[in-house]
Amino acid sequence: MPTHTHESDLGVARLCTPDGFTPETVKNLSSVLNALLADVFALYLKTKNFHWHMSGPHFRDHHLLLDEQAAQIFEMSDVIAERVRKIGGTTIRSIGHIARLQRLADNDQEYVGPKEMLLELQADNKALVTSLRAAHEVTDKANDYASTSLIEVWIDEAERRAWFLFEATR
Repeated sequence: MPTHTHESDLGVARLCTPDGFTPETVKNLSSVLNALLADVFALYLKTKNFHWHMSGPHFRDHHLLLDEQAAQIFEMSDVIAERVRKIGGTTIRSIGHIARLQRLADNDQEYVGPKEMLLELQADNKALVTSLRAAHEVTDKANDYASTSLIEVWIDEAERRAWFLFEATR
């Protein structure tokens, strides 16, 4: 007797990746990594926003610093999304999806002073460190060594960004 496969079944089958993790573990890892991805996109866009709208006597230095930091943050996004796929999960599909998951607040203000920009980004990078540490606990517990290792590097990078922003405001 022939079996009928629904299109939705085919879609799920196409997205499955052999990974060695249980479905529950994939769900937990994907959830924590997708939340990080949403925060990374939110931080990237805010960093670019402040880069584009920077002003003041230290314009050039701050403008270049934020551009460098934005590039580093953006680089994380593809690695996170691909990690979710490698473990067998699905990842963010839209700006709306990002908005539903992000924990870092957007800044749509007409004007933000240079020092306030740097302080806000410093706080956001510190908040990202906290989220990365929480994600590290989840990935470590799941024996997801690759994600855990990546997160350790991202913690160091976010701490460095926060440090540079702190020093630029003194």
